[in-house]
Amino acid sequence: MAEIKLSGVSKRWGAFIGVNKFDLTIADREFLVLLGPSGCGKTTTMRMIAGLEDPTDGEILIDGQVVNDLEPKDRDVAMVFQSYALYPNLNVYENIRFPLRVRGVDASTHNEKVMRASAMVELDEFLHRKPAELSGGQRQRVALARAIVREPNVFLMDEPLSNLDAKLRVSTRAQIKNLSHELAATTIYVTHDQIEAMTLADRVVVMEKGIVQQVGSPTDIYDRPANTFVASFIGNPAMNLIDGEIAGGAFTAKHTNIPGLKAKDGPITLGFRAEDATVTAEGGHINAPIYTLELLGDATMVSVRIGSALVSARADKTFRAEIGDMVSITIPQDHCHLFDAETGARLED
Repeated sequence: MAEIKLSGVSKRWGAFIGVNKFDLTIADREFLVLLGPSGCGKTTTMRMIAGLEDPTDGEILIDGQVVNDLEPKDRDVAMVFQSYALYPNLNVYENIRFPLRVRGVDASTHNEKVMRASAMVELDEFLHRKPAELSGGQRQRVALARAIVREPNVFLMDEPLSNLDAKLRVSTRAQIKNLSHELAATTIYVTHDQIEAMTLADRVVVMEKGIVQQVGSPTDIYDRPANTFVASFIGNPAMNLIDGEIAGGAFTAKHTNIPGLKAKDGPITLGFRAEDATVTAEGGHINAPIYTLELLGDATMVSVRIGSALVSARADKTFRAEIGDMVSITIPQDHCHLFDAETGARLED
């Protein structure tokens, strides 16, 4: 398939920087997810790879060839858009077939290719229908089949699940995961949904304001976030972050005292995940009144307020209390993450 390399790639519009000095090599057959909030530069990065945007600086290479000056049609990439971009006057069969007609592929091979792509996304019984007769999930599968039928070197997917309801997102996500394995193609996937990133990706690139914040496997990014932005963006709920002080190896903040930490004295931001904490009646590291309770079915999420921060801990599903009751939260020292109070950068363990 294809290795993709971005070397010093930037995109500017006047004084506004959309993407700033993006350096990354995407391995052949890798499933890479670009993750970040709206406006972080992830879609712009994908559009530059596709040839829909010209980079201001840097080079984009596909299989060792610089493609900056190549037209999108000559880059051998297929793109799946958030909006499906189907032709309303064509039925499903003809929508899937359309890229073959445009590219002048031997007509005698069309039916075989269309039927193979259709079968991969389970659309065979809908081939005669027009897009208006399909559900959102079915339309997205048509868009996937239209990309598959081209047999490209690179698949680019721009938030393909955003228009689907929660249940359809789960089933379509599973289908995309299976397809990526079956096709063994290099795939770049853009999303603002960290659950999609964590479940689909071989590697995740977390972006903010056009700058890459961290690159790593989903496990790396979840277990060792590079800074407070990544920590606050990854996880459901996101990592708890408390501003406080270290003195003599103990972290202190309002309602909070956690001893046994290895860090220099001074201001610091401490982080921990809700599932790593234990909720008890007393004797923990945080002792505060309950701010809110959320029953999740398999657990109860208990939240307290520490200064301006809302801090959550995952309790057993049988836990019962009232808002305003005092609660105690214990956080094991080896599950505490320490960040520079000024820059937000992770302090090495």
